[in-house]
Amino acid sequence: MSKNLKNNVFNKLLQRIKLLRHTDKGLYSSIFHITGFCPKDIKLYEQAFVHKSSSIETENGKWLNNERLEFLGDAVLDVVVADILFRKYPYKKEGFLTNTRSKIVSRETLNRVALELGLDSMVIYSTKLNAHNNYMYGNALEALIGAIYLDQGYTNCYQFIAKTLIAHHINIETLVKKEVNFKSNLIEWSQKNKETIEFRVIESFNDNEGNPVFQTGVFLDDQEIGIGIGYSKKESQQNAAQMALKKIHNDKELKALIAQHKKQRQQQESENE
Repeated sequence: MSKNLKNNVFNKLLQRIKLLRHTDKGLYSSIFHITGFCPKDIKLYEQAFVHKSSSIETENGKWLNNERLEFLGDAVLDVVVADILFRKYPYKKEGFLTNTRSKIVSRETLNRVALELGLDSMVIYSTKLNAHNNYMYGNALEALIGAIYLDQGYTNCYQFIAKTLIAHHINIETLVKKEVNFKSNLIEWSQKNKETIEFRVIESFNDNEGNPVFQTGVFLDDQEIGIGIGYSKKESQQNAAQMALKKIHNDKELKALIAQHKKQRQQQESENE
């Protein structure tokens, strides 16, 4: 038996021994089966599964939920997926790599993977919240990635994303062939949430080779929420819509503005009754 193989066997045995020592085996066991390693700081993983609707107040009066870990996990996931695609497709252009990464880290993909991992049974959230109409499980997956990064370091986090998430749950070749219409998705969101979305060409110019280039902005009530550049108006609109969708899901100020709009509409409707 080679030295590396002996070390791997020993490390796996050591992980299982550590798992047996913990009195609260529920979460430890779940994390071990999902990731293949035993947590060092279980509190990070506990926090990763607390949705903001069930925030926990700490002794110093601060409210604890998984939003900060989600923010961190989102950034780490972007870097790891970019690295994987850069190595997998050495001759593909930046546009292809960016588009493919967007498909892998999309809300829909992450939510599906989270459900396949069984995270839906681990997330703590208010019963008043409709879990089927949001991406809380995908967000919890990002928070889990953030927890792994802090608890295990970048290398182990990279391995989890590459060997667990992508190798077993995400078929990159299938996603490459899948066309995602970000503009249609954004318009569908705007209609569902009764928000007015407008696409405006901000600038058009020629690149160094004389090719026309378009810059398009997406506006919500005259506030720019996304911007995109492309060699056609359609491409620039798609890129702008993609940025806008990500901002809608992640930008706290924009989410607060949308919530304010919803509250105002509800007040107007009640006054008109």
